[in-house]
Amino acid sequence: MNQDGDSSDQPTGQDPLLLLKTLQLLWTKKEMKKQLKEEIRRGFAGLEDPLAGLLDMLESSSDWKGKGHSLGYYISTELQLWIKEHPAVQQSGIKLKKLQARVLQILAQCPANLLDPLISIYQLHTADRNYLLEHVSHLYHEGRYKEAAMLSIKLKLQPDQDVEKMCTPLLLQDKTNLVEDYVGEYPELQSKLLQILDTWCEPGFNISNITRQYQGLSRYKPDKFNRKMLNKLVFRLLDRFNVDPALCPNVINQRHLRTLNYLFYKRFVEKTMTQENWTDHVQSTVGENRWLQGHLIQLIISYCDLNAAARWAQRYNLPKEMLPYGVAEELQKLQIQERVEEAAKADNYEESKKKDYYQLPIPRANIHFLQTWEETLQCWEKVLQPGQVVGIDMEWKPSFGMVGKPRVSLLQIALKDEVFLLDLPRLLEQAEAEGEKEKLPCFIQMLYSDAAITKLGYGMSGDLNTLAATWSALKDADKQARGVVDLLKVDKQLQKSSIDWKRGGWKVDVLSPEQSSEDRGFRQPEKGLSLLVQHVLGKPLDKTEQLSNWEKRPLREEQILYAASDAYCLLEIYEKLCKDPASFGLSSDLTESLVGKPSVKPRSKKQLNKQEVPSPSGQQCQGSDKESPRPPAPISPKEFSVVCDNMLQGLGRYLRCLGVDVRMLENEDDHRKAAEIARQEGRVILTSGLPYQTLQSQVAEGRCFSVNCSEKAREQALQVLKHFNVQVSLADIFSRCQVCNCDKYLKVTRERMRQLVEGSRQAPGHGGAGCLARSEEKPSPGCDAAVPACDAAQPGSPRHGERLEGPEQHGASAALVGDTVLQVGAIPPGVLDKAELTDFYCCTRCGKVFWEGSHFGRVVSQFQDVLVTAGDEQSIYELS
Repeated sequence: MNQDGDSSDQPTGQDPLLLLKTLQLLWTKKEMKKQLKEEIRRGFAGLEDPLAGLLDMLESSSDWKGKGHSLGYYISTELQLWIKEHPAVQQSGIKLKKLQARVLQILAQCPANLLDPLISIYQLHTADRNYLLEHVSHLYHEGRYKEAAMLSIKLKLQPDQDVEKMCTPLLLQDKTNLVEDYVGEYPELQSKLLQILDTWCEPGFNISNITRQYQGLSRYKPDKFNRKMLNKLVFRLLDRFNVDPALCPNVINQRHLRTLNYLFYKRFVEKTMTQENWTDHVQSTVGENRWLQGHLIQLIISYCDLNAAARWAQRYNLPKEMLPYGVAEELQKLQIQERVEEAAKADNYEESKKKDYYQLPIPRANIHFLQTWEETLQCWEKVLQPGQVVGIDMEWKPSFGMVGKPRVSLLQIALKDEVFLLDLPRLLEQAEAEGEKEKLPCFIQMLYSDAAITKLGYGMSGDLNTLAATWSALKDADKQARGVVDLLKVDKQLQKSSIDWKRGGWKVDVLSPEQSSEDRGFRQPEKGLSLLVQHVLGKPLDKTEQLSNWEKRPLREEQILYAASDAYCLLEIYEKLCKDPASFGLSSDLTESLVGKPSVKPRSKKQLNKQEVPSPSGQQCQGSDKESPRPPAPISPKEFSVVCDNMLQGLGRYLRCLGVDVRMLENEDDHRKAAEIARQEGRVILTSGLPYQTLQSQVAEGRCFSVNCSEKAREQALQVLKHFNVQVSLADIFSRCQVCNCDKYLKVTRERMRQLVEGSRQAPGHGGAGCLARSEEKPSPGCDAAVPACDAAQPGSPRHGERLEGPEQHGASAALVGDTVLQVGAIPPGVLDKAELTDFYCCTRCGKVFWEGSHFGRVVSQFQDVLVTAGDEQSIYELS
């Protein structure tokens, strides 16, 4: 080989196969990647036809057929770049067509990462389209369906292909992601595919008719190809491609039929829906669809009787030929009797509710249903008062699994003496008509961000997410919330307490068989907020109105009372728990930990820079508290000590490398251990998510901080540094051992370290793993006293009487305090031979050895925004 690349002699790369052998040899030596790249470029420059040469190399080798980065992939991508620099080598005409024919044979076998470079190099997008389609068709008939689809996607051949033919075998092989990619850029194909899938879901269609055509298909997964899978796929595609659901009537009908079955279960098995709510949802689900109406009649016969079926048949004016035997005869005969029975049941039910369920303690006149801005402004004046405690709840129409997110229809705000029910759709309509659609979101944002107002909720995070889906202006409301108390978390504490509650809430009376299931006194066990109300206030909530159609106006009286009760009961629960937490098995400091305290939540950079939104009153509506708290005094990392919860170990490592004193919980540790350590050692707790609510009540205010668990560890570290105003200088970086958190190192010269490494290999019983450390009084030659790592580059006066003993005294021992073993065996070969390394630094607690390397520069670049200027130059350490 001509090492100088002189083209006057016979070049190495003139024969593609000789060039390939040279490249294969270099490929096995990973450290010669730079030389490999140069050899590839020199070789292509020497080839008479580089494009044909690449094909010669690929055809004579098979190492490129596997997944991952192969030599073939490396050569192809380098040629792609080289061609851009030497466009003259590109071919055209007959010669290019021959090359394209050859490369198509290779594309049928190559992995996905080779497709793009080869298609680009051989300009396959300019090839004859019919020729390409013929080649893909050949692959398809060979049973190579995946390869045919991938090549079609890359060459954009889908508009000229049969979408059903191409996608069916892929679906049978459970390659739905590839199917989605195949139609991804073509709305017309998306619609065709959805219509095909919907046809397969038609009642009576035999799916085996499809699978029979592909018997013997490799990787066929029949258990994953069924109506249930097809239904899920159709709804996912409808949502992803934003296609009109009316295009898939069979799938939509099946979903509506499942909804009907669910409604019958809720009404007649669980008995947790009122007749009126159930009727409302059934009508909304069935609509004018004759197919669903027929199924509804069959369900009513199964769950009820002919009388009920006849009434529904009359409601929909169904023709007699659609009605089962006996239903038509009941249409007139039982109509009057049904009305009388329903009226009697309603009276009995109302009386039982007053006796068995929680009742609002305020007059009906104090429940205000607000539909105008004048009424709402009066509500704002009463609610936005410092020191106010409010119960908040929301209602929306149930979606029953249909496409789309629910929108909040009613917002309930309860004060001590009255409840406000805000008709959000009507108020929003008025605001848009007046050109002030931001008024209502701004009020809600002010309420949630005001730390001086205590907001009570149950499952508040879910409510706020639905509120954000209703108004995009409130998408950050959950992160900006202050002064909130989620009683769902308190409920979970109650459930874990050792108090022996009465877990009542349901009963089954054994009555005679003649009695209907309606009269048997059966009630499902209470759960959620209803169960909490029962435990604390003595009676459960009546949740029969929960699944109401909250978008329908006017609201019924039962809905208004239910909505008001849902918000007001939060006030009574909170008051009772705060007065006597011990009787419910809660800690005695419940009042101190909950009343009026803001919920500490980190804010992202976007939220910190959020533009102010003008409020209706002309004031500024911001995402932060009304008065920004004064930032804490700046401190150095040496003065800042923390304990990290076990889900934040990555954050702990970042802070430690910046010089912060960090203790980290192990994976198996209970979160509460963080509070014990914080109290004993005066540390700040860093946690995230649900544990914050528990931990922040066990330490002093401001000594527990919740970081954003959705962010990466580096962003979390920046958040902590800015929140506590920690000023990091260059001297702080790596001032602590990254393994054990110790802040003192022992400086050892390279010559002395070489002796220790050699001695550790010879010492019996050590196996080359390390050197034993013992305590002495004077430093020995070649070793400085242990100093804080920040001074390691410029050692000062000795702080401790620690030294290393030589092999002549104690074999291979290195003497430090507490019999510490220096981990000299972990130093990689060759490090001691680097001339630029004059000193090593050994942790005096765990014996880990550090030396100058590249880690320092990487850390500086990651945290340069928060570094403060320091005069001293910091040594750079690299972990062994």
